[in-house]
Order: sequence, then C-alpha cells, then structure tokens
Amino acid sequence: MTGSARPGLQAWLAALRVYADKRLILILLMGFSSGLPLLLTLSTLSYWLAKVGVDKTTIGLFALVGIPYSFKFVWAPLIDQYHLPVLAKLFGHRRSWALVTQAGLIAAILFMGGTDPAVDPWWTALGALLVAFFSASQDIVIDAYRIEILEEEEQGAGAAMTQAGYRIGIIVAGAGVIALSDFIGWPAIFTMLAGSVLIGSIAVILAPEPEVLRARTEGNFTERLQVAVVQPFQDFLTRPSWLVILLFVLLYKFGDAIGGTMANPFYVEMGFTGVEIASVSKVFGVVATMVGVFAGGALVFRLGILKALVIGGILQAVTNLLFALQAVLGHEIAMLFVAIGADNFTGGLGSAAFVAYLSRLCNTAFTGTQYALLTSFMAMGRTVLSSGSGWLAEQLDWVIFFIATTGLAVPGLVILYWMVRVLPLESQVAIRA
Repeated sequence: MTGSARPGLQAWLAALRVYADKRLILILLMGFSSGLPLLLTLSTLSYWLAKVGVDKTTIGLFALVGIPYSFKFVWAPLIDQYHLPVLAKLFGHRRSWALVTQAGLIAAILFMGGTDPAVDPWWTALGALLVAFFSASQDIVIDAYRIEILEEEEQGAGAAMTQAGYRIGIIVAGAGVIALSDFIGWPAIFTMLAGSVLIGSIAVILAPEPEVLRARTEGNFTERLQVAVVQPFQDFLTRPSWLVILLFVLLYKFGDAIGGTMANPFYVEMGFTGVEIASVSKVFGVVATMVGVFAGGALVFRLGILKALVIGGILQAVTNLLFALQAVLGHEIAMLFVAIGADNFTGGLGSAAFVAYLSRLCNTAFTGTQYALLTSFMAMGRTVLSSGSGWLAEQLDWVIFFIATTGLAVPGLVILYWMVRVLPLESQVAIRA
C-alpha cells in the first residue's frame, strides 16, 4: 500500500469507528423502540384483521389510524418547549418526555392487544390510534434528542444508527409477529411487543441529557404561544433561499418514491412468487438497506453532508435503471437480487445523508418542532406526490416507467447542484444553541 493510500484508508476507518460511540449505540436502541410500533398500525394490523375475518371495507378504513404520524408537528411545540413537572428534574427535558411517551406506548399496545376486532373492531381502532399517537410523539422526542446530543460531523452516523434500529424494529413487528401468530395468540404477541419497548426505555435512562439552550417560555399564554409555535417558523424563514430548501426536501427522493410505490405490482407482473418477493425484497433488501445506511453515515463523516447527498442522490437515480433492465429480462431471479440489492443499498445511503441534512437544518432551540415540520413536508413526496405513480405506470410500459423515475430525480439533483455551488450548508443552517 502506498503512503498516499494509507491516510485515506485510515480516514475511512476513523469514519467507521464513530459507530462504537456509546451515544450512537443508545440511539440505535431508541431507533428500535421507534420502529417497533409502526407496523402495528399498518400492514401487521391489516394482517391481524384479515385473519380474524374483518371485512375489507373496514380494514381499508383502519388506514386512518395512522393520521397522527402526518400531524405530529401540531403537538411538537408542546413536547419541544414545556418541561414535565418532577420528571424533568430527575431525567432532564428530553429524557423525561421520552419515558412518558414510551409508557403511554406500552399501555396503548397492551390495550390494543386486549381487544377483539372480530367482535368490536372500533375498540381495536381506538387502540391503534393511541399506538400511533404515542409512537409519533416518541419520534418527536427521539429525533430531537439525536440532533441535540451529536455534533455536526456525527449527524450522518446518528441518522444511520436511528434508521438501522428503526428497521430492526419494523422486522420484529412485521415478519416476526406474522410468523409468531401461527403459534401463539395475539394478546400474547402484543404483550411481548409492549415489553420490547422497554429496550428503548433502558436506552433513555442510560443516555446523557443533551445540554442545549432552549427558547424561554415564561410569560402569559400569548408570549408562550409566540415562543413555542411562531418562533420556530420565523427562525426557518430567515434562512437564505428557504423556499429552495423546502423544494429540495420535497424532491430529493421523489423519483425513488414513485418507483417504490409500484415495486410490488411490478414484481407480480414479472411473474415472481410471493416467496421470491419476500426473500429478496423483505430479507435481502433490508440487509442491503442497513449496509447502505451505515455506509451513508460514514460518507457524511468523511466527506460532509452535501457531498454525501450528491453521491447518494446520483446513485439512487441510476439504480432505478436496473429495474428497467429487469423489465426487459422478465422473471430472472438473479437480476432481481442485483436490482433490489443495489437500489436498497443506495436508498439507504441517500437516506442517511438526507436525515443528517434535515437534522442540521434544525435550530436546537426548536429542534422537535422544526424536525417534525421538515419530515412532514418530506412525507408529501412519499405520499401525496407519489399517489399518481399507478396512473403513470398504466400509461407507460415498465421499461419506460423506470427510466422516467430516473428522470424524476433530476430536479432534486439540479437544486442540490445549485446549493453546492451557491448555497453552502453553513448559510442554510441555524447556529446550534
């Protein structure tokens, strides 16, 4: 190895060693607690309802229980600014809120597991709604904690650890629960899931409280409202080119969102069986994603956020072309491994850089509120804007469709190129409190 190569290798090894930091390991465990309840209000809930004979119309209406995830910014200012009596003195602001939301989440999961959707599905719906509310509230706290406890160069690694833990939680609450349901009853499964939330609670108790200066909320109701709700918006609107930043947040993963929405129908039309789709997409794909998020965190640590965003964004767009090749080859399992592996790896890499970017945009005086707002805006690209993906796929054949998804990534990359040239990261972010 040459002398010039050795320092580069050592720098990359140093970037990977950041994951051994105690704070990041605790963030991984908190991410697990954050991901665990998500599928309980989505696919796992639908599976449970279908198994006990609930009609399809009612199952469809259950999708509404996920509303708290889209509107968590409404109560984020409360969690961001107001101290909990007694508990705040014992654990600190962030950790006390985390423990309270986790206690509520445990109670909601136990309540949901104790209902019988075959007899009265509306009690189950109430339980699912409570799970979603406390889960979304926990997300507000954990995201804010991660941003506040880590330095700028550590945000990529923090994003990677959060997403890794999140995906492990999703696997447990998804594939793990469905597999267990063949052997034990649903109340026992929900009891086990409620107990699993304690992993995140233990992490919170062991974690240090972030030392940040929060906006002061003394005064009458109007003054408190000004600090908790108005100032987070005002602070963001003072950033140079804030509208361009929001447009970038909306479009960075737009092409991926369009392609991802139609992935399962594409696999079915290509003739892949359920076992093939599950083994490649849900198992191999998840592993590839986790490798990608860790690589993305290291890339942010080594090269910085904007350069990591460029690399991740280009790779995300290019790997969509592999699905166009899959459409040409048809039912070819080896190609499916290549396409899903590459797509999930680059998607994970881009996600780690993107979450690190969103984290850096937040002023630590209003962390929870601003991050909730940014992620809600980001979700519009994944939900509202991608809702037309089925229509687009019907108008085009699959080859052209996936080529088009690559093209749909271009506007976000153009904005990113402009930001790299004209709007450096330091001018976009607020000064950390």
